[in-house]
Amino acid sequence: MTENVIEMRNVTKVFGNFVANDNINLTLRKGEIHALLGENGAGKSTLMNMLAGLLEPTSGEILINGKVENIDSPSKATKLGIGMVHQHFMLIDAFTVTENIILGDENTKGLVLDTKDAAKKIEALSKRYGLQVTPNAYIKDIGVGQQQRVEIIKTLYRKADIIIFDEPTAVLTPAEITELMQIMKELSKEGKSIILITHKLDEIREVADRVTVIRRGKMIDTVSVEGRSNKELAEMMVGHSVSFKTEKKPAQPKEVVLEIDSLVVNESRGVPAVNDLSLQVRAGEIVGIAGIDGNGQSELIQAITGLRKVESGVVKIKGQDATNLTPRKITEMAVGHVPEDRHRDGLVLDMTLAENIALQTYYKEPLSKNGILNYNNINSHARKLIEEFDVRTASEVVPAKALSGGNQQKAIIAREIDLNPDLLIVSQPTRGLDVGAIEYIHKRLIQARDEGKAVLVVSFELDEILNVSDRIAVIHSGKIQGIVTPEDTDKQELGILMVGGKGGEAK
Repeated sequence: MTENVIEMRNVTKVFGNFVANDNINLTLRKGEIHALLGENGAGKSTLMNMLAGLLEPTSGEILINGKVENIDSPSKATKLGIGMVHQHFMLIDAFTVTENIILGDENTKGLVLDTKDAAKKIEALSKRYGLQVTPNAYIKDIGVGQQQRVEIIKTLYRKADIIIFDEPTAVLTPAEITELMQIMKELSKEGKSIILITHKLDEIREVADRVTVIRRGKMIDTVSVEGRSNKELAEMMVGHSVSFKTEKKPAQPKEVVLEIDSLVVNESRGVPAVNDLSLQVRAGEIVGIAGIDGNGQSELIQAITGLRKVESGVVKIKGQDATNLTPRKITEMAVGHVPEDRHRDGLVLDMTLAENIALQTYYKEPLSKNGILNYNNINSHARKLIEEFDVRTASEVVPAKALSGGNQQKAIIAREIDLNPDLLIVSQPTRGLDVGAIEYIHKRLIQARDEGKAVLVVSFELDEILNVSDRIAVIHSGKIQGIVTPEDTDKQELGILMVGGKGGEAK
């Protein structure tokens, strides 16, 4: 008989009238990688937060190594050998890697914090599992891939035998994803048991032994991954067939809506991140920007939308100079912007969903009059968009932080498309979304294009860029390395352009 390290029996979690998990049964075997698959808002993170001690079940029981346990706090979960790597990292920017890892588990020499001994242990763990980190580096100075390694080492430092990964690849580059998959396999070989929450079907088929599918809070089935196709898994998840290729008619580009000429934008240390970049986007086309993270994409979008200063060069929107205007003035030039970091730049997490949907228009009628907000209109407007964009929520008045990441993203996209912009700028449009939601968002972007809008999409997902774009601009070291069409390129050529090579080398 296979040894189960976790058994969740008839676990239910209710928030008010909303049933997030409904009689879920889940087992995790020793040394297994077990995927948890479901749509945005299906209840996956809620279920895992009960294992991690962040929530307690309304009913049901959890067994760890055959014994019923009351996991009423994260420290209890740690004592039971459970660690969780959260989708949004739980790290403090002003602390070093070592300080973050030992936080809450500090060793002292007398009254002095013993970071030297901790740094040695961290370095040993880093080498043993191939998790390259610099113990004395500050979190604010390292990339997201390294930050995730810090989160993994934090669980190992606390001697976790059961590790939960919640959407671990949502912010990683393709190379970092490959590295993480290898790390998971190594952890599994060492006898660690892993639960992987992900929407990415290729990742499940790459590393998982079994997969449990949850749909709208209910468990659908647990099956072996071997021999399963992406199509089968997707249909189990959403309950109907899903198209992985978005159908679209040829673009009919018209007048130039966005014109960027010789743009120079500095990053935070004053070094040019965008360096003499020129680009045009026309009405009725989608231009995708492909590139390795950190090559100026973020700074470019921030400069266009008024969030970062332009050092030199010009940004024109519909022929008007928009260089260094305020974000509101740019929005009022009929520009919609879906930012890459939905928590930092897209939402006010403690405000209601309805208030967040009104963020761009709250000061206009019918949402307000003479400076007084009309909450009846704000809430009814939100209900309309929630239904239209299938945002899964208990109501429009819950705080935005209560929604799953994918539903937060759908709410932002709903808000920005509702502005009826002439230029729609979208960064990482489907980060953390399930295949059903991805299909829907891609259709909405193409619909915007077909309605004559200019659409600029930045994504690290090459499949996405190839799927939705009419032209693809590849950015490298802050410059456009080449512009290609999806019909005449492939991932190999894009990859060569992304590292500074020339187009055609892959042909």
